[in-house]
Amino acid sequence: MKYLKIKKKKLKNKEFKKQLYLSELSDFILIKPVIEYNNKHIYVLENEIIYETIAGEKFELTRDIEFENSFIEQLKEYHPKFQEQTQSFLYLSQDDFIEDLWFLNFFDKLKKDKIEVFGFDKLSNLKYNMNKPSISIQIKSEMDWFDVNIKINFGDLSVNLKEVRKSILNKEKFIKLSDGTLGILPEEWMRKYTHLFRSGDVKKESITVSKYQFSVIDSFYKELDQNIDLVKNHLKIKKKLENFNKIEKIKVPSGIKATLRDYQLEGLNWLCFLDEFNFGGCLADDMGLGKTLQIITFFEYLKKVKKTKESHLVVVPTSLIFNWNEEVKKFSKNLKIKTLTGLDRTKNSNDFGKYDIILTTYGVVLRDIDYLKEFNFGYIVLDESQAIKNPNSKRFKTVRVLKSRNKLVLTGTPIENNTFDLYAQMTFVNPGLLGNMTHFKKEFSNPIDKLKDNKIAIELTKIINPFLLRRTKEQVAKELPKKIEQILYCTMENEQQKLYDAYRNKYRDFLLNKMEEEGVGKSKMYVLEGLIKLRQICDSPQLLNDEEKYTTDSIKIKELINHVTEKTGNHKILIFSQFVKMLTLIKTELDKNKIVYEYLDGKTKDRQKRVANFQNNKEVRVFLISLKAGGTGLNLTEADYVYLVDPWWNPAVEAQAIDRCYRIGQDKNVMAYKMICKGTIEEKIIQHQLNKKQVSDNIIQTDESFVKALSKDSIADLFS
Repeated sequence: MKYLKIKKKKLKNKEFKKQLYLSELSDFILIKPVIEYNNKHIYVLENEIIYETIAGEKFELTRDIEFENSFIEQLKEYHPKFQEQTQSFLYLSQDDFIEDLWFLNFFDKLKKDKIEVFGFDKLSNLKYNMNKPSISIQIKSEMDWFDVNIKINFGDLSVNLKEVRKSILNKEKFIKLSDGTLGILPEEWMRKYTHLFRSGDVKKESITVSKYQFSVIDSFYKELDQNIDLVKNHLKIKKKLENFNKIEKIKVPSGIKATLRDYQLEGLNWLCFLDEFNFGGCLADDMGLGKTLQIITFFEYLKKVKKTKESHLVVVPTSLIFNWNEEVKKFSKNLKIKTLTGLDRTKNSNDFGKYDIILTTYGVVLRDIDYLKEFNFGYIVLDESQAIKNPNSKRFKTVRVLKSRNKLVLTGTPIENNTFDLYAQMTFVNPGLLGNMTHFKKEFSNPIDKLKDNKIAIELTKIINPFLLRRTKEQVAKELPKKIEQILYCTMENEQQKLYDAYRNKYRDFLLNKMEEEGVGKSKMYVLEGLIKLRQICDSPQLLNDEEKYTTDSIKIKELINHVTEKTGNHKILIFSQFVKMLTLIKTELDKNKIVYEYLDGKTKDRQKRVANFQNNKEVRVFLISLKAGGTGLNLTEADYVYLVDPWWNPAVEAQAIDRCYRIGQDKNVMAYKMICKGTIEEKIIQHQLNKKQVSDNIIQTDESFVKALSKDSIADLFS
């Protein structure tokens, strides 16, 4: 058989067209380099023999290897991952393809190098717009606000800012455009402006930012007109804040009858600093560090040094009226105080101008708001400001209509349950600082409390930091004696243990069935009921409200009497319980043992008389206090032993009780005992408290509602 020899024809590269064909395989983009010659496709990464027929004669085309290699080397320079690839195609993952807008830059280079691209619109998983975004920012300033106008276009397509915000906060690099394609946002731009989109009030084409939001303003600082007053003031304040440690020290006014500690002087400096720029603030020092004295000194400074003629409104819980009156008289020579309480109180503001301080309660403000809202106060100060932590409450809405030159809030626990507690308090002192309520909950409170997002917590800290001053005892009051906390385990005797086991088994079986039938959410009311019953049995079965009569055995009462009579000598003792009925049972045993005591619960009228008797009467060694009534306003430094009869989920509440005696002026070591029945729900409470401490202090102090956070498994564990 005779074979015909095929002639060869050398290709002319001047007739070549460089092309790329895109396709997809799973999560990868395949890129095939091609040379087009006379409508023929030569795949440069394949060794295919190409034929051509001319005038009936067949030719084998001789490929220009040098040209092809040059084309391949050119392509491999476009991405480092191409360098080591040896397949018949180049490839990238979809993430690599779109990272930092790589493919857009790639297409720009291909266009300049006259390389055609085909198949991009056929990629089913990559519906991206091929245009880079054009972004313009213009900023207007109002009296207390910046209005940041942002326009973003992908070619001829514009983008709604609320959609951009959604993409940025969801950490998505792309945004859906009106033609169905996805526009890609530059990562560097997203990082720079995330803070702005999270914190500002986003409208259709602009974002409104409060003048208080320093860290947000910093993110668009370069775009600001440096000559406008609001910017100049911002820079002036920022410089002051950066040099906060070197802030000018304020001399304590001569009318103050006290020697302020160093940290109290720093507090005074801070209050004066805020006053200079008319910013509100939250003084959040630990309980017992002298927040009242710092405010009294500040008021004295305003009157004697700045020569202001203002009347300041101080709103407190009813239990603190006596404290404030006494401390103003004790520490100030010049401040005149008027107290608005009782049925015979003044119902108008006619004589307010004669006084420096108008002292009243939250309840009176609610009842007398009609005339109080008409008076212009110098400062409004809310003590124990966690009282307004619910922004939907009538109390919060009422205090917000009061008028003043500036506002302050005082609290030892700015966050009691969750980060959202902070919102109302900071909004009261600096409106607009944290945006609207829905925005704050979505962008800050939920991510911090539910997702434990530390980055968001840091963002929030930056926003509130200039306006919140918090010092702990450990930081500033080194002269306080060491506080020792211990768990006092109690082992229930037979009858009490039997009753506990019976109730535990009853509720466990009931709840497991209930959760199967109705789900966890609808069962939590019964969970709380069961928890309370078990805790009551741990204290004393007599606390149960059932008609049946149970054993009078109570291991905790026995241990308490033992400690009071035998282990604590002549020391003074505080005994706290959440259950008033438990305190009544303890009273009965103290009476039997002829132990002299004082008593205080929510119905006690003469609180200060009881406190004074305990503090000054050597015969009174024991003070029985309900946890709710004793949470605020008590200074019991004569005591050095504390017994918490029944633990609760929130360790901050227990800490407040212990701190009734662990305060400035205490000169003794403090021993605090948590009474825990071994092998019961109370041990699980202690573990819960330890878990809380591990995740606390992201911002100030975080604390979640226990029952709301329970799952089916954790409920079963509680009753095991």
